[in-house]
Amino acid sequence: MAQAGTTVRHLLARSDFRRLLGTRLLSQFGDGVFQAALAGTVLFNPQRAADPVDVAAGFAILLLPYSLVGPFAGVWLDRWSRRQILLRANLLRSGLVAVVAALVLAGVQGTAFYAAGLAVFSVNRFVLAALSAGLPHTTDDASLVSANALSTTSGAVATVAGGGVTIALLQLTGSTDGGYAALALSAAVPYLGAAGAVAGFGRAYLGPDRLARSARLSVRGVARGMVAGARHVGALPRAAAALLAISLHRLCYGVLTLMTLLLYRNSFDSGGGFFPGGIVGLGEVVAAGAAGTLLAAVVTPTVVRRIGKPRWIILLLVTAGITQVGLGLPFVPPTIVLAGLALGFVAQGVKICVDTTLQEWVEDDFRGRVFSVYDTLFNVTFVTALLVGALVLPPSGISYPLLTAVGAGYVLAAVGYARITRRH
Repeated sequence: MAQAGTTVRHLLARSDFRRLLGTRLLSQFGDGVFQAALAGTVLFNPQRAADPVDVAAGFAILLLPYSLVGPFAGVWLDRWSRRQILLRANLLRSGLVAVVAALVLAGVQGTAFYAAGLAVFSVNRFVLAALSAGLPHTTDDASLVSANALSTTSGAVATVAGGGVTIALLQLTGSTDGGYAALALSAAVPYLGAAGAVAGFGRAYLGPDRLARSARLSVRGVARGMVAGARHVGALPRAAAALLAISLHRLCYGVLTLMTLLLYRNSFDSGGGFFPGGIVGLGEVVAAGAAGTLLAAVVTPTVVRRIGKPRWIILLLVTAGITQVGLGLPFVPPTIVLAGLALGFVAQGVKICVDTTLQEWVEDDFRGRVFSVYDTLFNVTFVTALLVGALVLPPSGISYPLLTAVGAGYVLAAVGYARITRRH
């Protein structure tokens, strides 16, 4: 533990790492505020209604269009100043959330509402890819695992904190279109703060190492860049296996997410008690997931130093299969909260290892493209699972066969990843 603590102190002693971390924390806190306001608007607003297909369709509309064009954005991450991208993206988001808030206040639904939400989500994912691609410029190679553990975990906790603050303020604003609009608009404040934090970097500080003289690119040039990025990953079996592991995890995670949303919306009693239903109970699951995330950040660097990233990923995937079935099958709030704790631990442990693997093996001039492909897989597999779950799950969210299948899926993912990594 002393070694881990020394590594963290070493990271925090660097002003550039602290500045990038501050940018991430402010940015992801704003994400938490906005996402909680949007989720409340769609799922828990008594003025609106949603069934499993509606929920899955909403996620698909918000995430899939960006996922299809996201890899192309990676070409620009490898040509433009990542500092400029983070600065302008956060300024843009602060304006876009105002548009979403206005639509919520007006009670607008359908295409216009989802298009505005899509714009914010698209910029969000672009920001996260840029943060990951720029991280190696603020630390040394030996500290990459700890840097990822600290930055991605604290970012995830900041997102949860933003959501928690939103749920708390909801008691003051009320579960109406006006209340949710005010909360969505408040996300602009941390976004502006993130823009101010990243402005302290020099234009070229976060890479890429070779900035393009011109920002202009033809469609053919973008396509060529993506092909080059795909070939680069294909030539790196460790990186390709890491992307496979996170994709299979996200398939299982998507089904569990929809199941949990439906349980807290339609099955669990939203009255008082320690484990209520409704948005407050869902907040408990999210908070438990955040606790698991923090635990993973503490444990993962030490475990990786002892057994390596591949073995840790395998162990985490098997753990997910066992815990989600064992804790989920009773379908009662206390065990669902514990399942959220376990899933948060697994998800963050896997992500730390995958992020670090890509940063270690992928060359800097390809890193933006690879992280955008990563981001696209992250979204597409999640939405695919939501759509499948919407067709299979009843409105109650209770399905013993599907939960058992998810547990088996995690174990099969561990087996597949183990076979690939052992060959190399």
